[in-house]
Amino acid sequence: MIRVVLLAALLAGCAQVPIEPPAGPLEFSLAGRLAARYGNESFTGNITWHHARDGDELLISTPTGQGVAQIVRQGDAVLLKTAEPREYRDADGEALTERVLGFPVPIDGLAEWVQGKPAPKLESRGWKVEYQERDAQGRPTRMRLTYQGIELRLAISQWN
Repeated sequence: MIRVVLLAALLAGCAQVPIEPPAGPLEFSLAGRLAARYGNESFTGNITWHHARDGDELLISTPTGQGVAQIVRQGDAVLLKTAEPREYRDADGEALTERVLGFPVPIDGLAEWVQGKPAPKLESRGWKVEYQERDAQGRPTRMRLTYQGIELRLAISQWN
């Protein structure tokens, strides 16, 4: 009997905790276009992003609207779902997106940059940002992120 209880406790400890999209009040949501260039690889598509204090949900799709990936961050846990459908988890969103999508997305700190704020976490890792355009409220609408042969361009068409 004790073995059964210990085995059940061990299996429960190995169960994956669900990672959910942000349910609390959103700090922002945006929609736009994303272009990534990494070595000889490139990708262009659409992005929809919902950001709350403790979580994010990013939806990446092709220019025609076909889903490519859903990235959900809850605290320090990141879940990436692909169109296959497959699920990948990691505590490092940048490493996870590079492994699965082929290019890193600096999820930890990117929310500050898209709002035009400093992002020391990204800067200390070598990422650089260049703001190319802002809207009437001063929010970035076009930006370019670079890091060791990687270029990400984001054109935000809608802020909420």
